[in-house]
Amino acid sequence: MKQGHHPVKKYGMAIDLDKCTGCGACMVACMSENNVPFKEDESNKLDSITWMRVYKLTNGKAYPDTEICYLPRPCQHCEGHNGHAPCVSVCPATATDYDGETGIVSQIYTRCFGCRYCMAACPYHARYFNWWDPVWPDGMEKYLSPDVSPRMRGVVEKCSLCFHRYQQARDKAIFEGRSEVAEEEYQTACAQACPAGAITFGDLNNPKHAVHQMVQPDKKHGGRPKNPKAFRLLERLGTNPKIYYLSSREWVRRAGDNYLAGGSGKKAASHG
Repeated sequence: MKQGHHPVKKYGMAIDLDKCTGCGACMVACMSENNVPFKEDESNKLDSITWMRVYKLTNGKAYPDTEICYLPRPCQHCEGHNGHAPCVSVCPATATDYDGETGIVSQIYTRCFGCRYCMAACPYHARYFNWWDPVWPDGMEKYLSPDVSPRMRGVVEKCSLCFHRYQQARDKAIFEGRSEVAEEEYQTACAQACPAGAITFGDLNNPKHAVHQMVQPDKKHGGRPKNPKAFRLLERLGTNPKIYYLSSREWVRRAGDNYLAGGSGKKAASHG
């Protein structure tokens, strides 16, 4: 499938939960790369901002049968139905949109007027509202990334899959006379920072990319994974996210779709 003369891409992730140790390196890398603001007191999680958040899952059994799993959760970049992701469908300012070229759900801060409809629509709690203007410690403004604009008070922000890195890689490819961005040229900060190698990033539509080979998405069924170890969060909602998770443990896969009634998984608790 092509859009114009360019192959349609669907950038996404495969996160191996059997490898994730819950170290939080992905959270730190994300905040550093994207100039995510923080407060002196981060104990109040109701108004803190963390584009990538790690949750802790448990099988709910008593020791010695207790099992723990850590689940990193960025924005899921839902495709919805033909690009109508839950957040995109409700935004009255068109401040968030679905990029048909990359499959990334964008966020345009200068259009956002803070109604927070998108936050209410997102079933993954992946969007955050800026209650305060960011205040950086003395000297830290010199270390902010020049490629990402800090957000002002009164707007919603979220994970962008480090879209500025894609723009840089695409510009480099065009300058060199290439039409395609190589897999290794565009990688997110969290994928590069993970010491356990639990996060794999790439084009889900490209059979040569590792993320496609791991997930084996089925285009005829909304991208549902053919790999029996792979799953997506809240699959039953039909949001068609592009963040996939892998686990060899059945209770983890069931908990991902919130099958709490059967007692196979427990509600996630925030781990950061």
